[in-house]
Amino acid sequence: MYSTDAQLVVLTVLADGPRHGYAINAAIETLTGRKLGPGSLYGALTRLEARGLVEPVAEDDGQERQRIMRITDAGRESLRAELEQLSRVARAGLRALGAEPA
Repeated sequence: MYSTDAQLVVLTVLADGPRHGYAINAAIETLTGRKLGPGSLYGALTRLEARGLVEPVAEDDGQERQRIMRITDAGRESLRAELEQLSRVARAGLRALGAEPA
């Protein structure tokens, strides 16, 4: 389980392809209707990178740029497991509310 929803949405948008911080946040806003604050976004990226779930894309030209991040294979597996668990919880909750057939 992720320690924050921020980590889940960051992995979700990176599953669609590598992005730098601004593009990650724009994709999150499209997905959720809200942007993350800089502390939440970069904190999530730092924690995910420390766990080996995301990594920077290597730059060839040696010039400083915004870091482009991508999801790792371990990140994809972790995201898949988390989304499957959330799907089970959502289905059970909707059934309990009478919003989904049993």
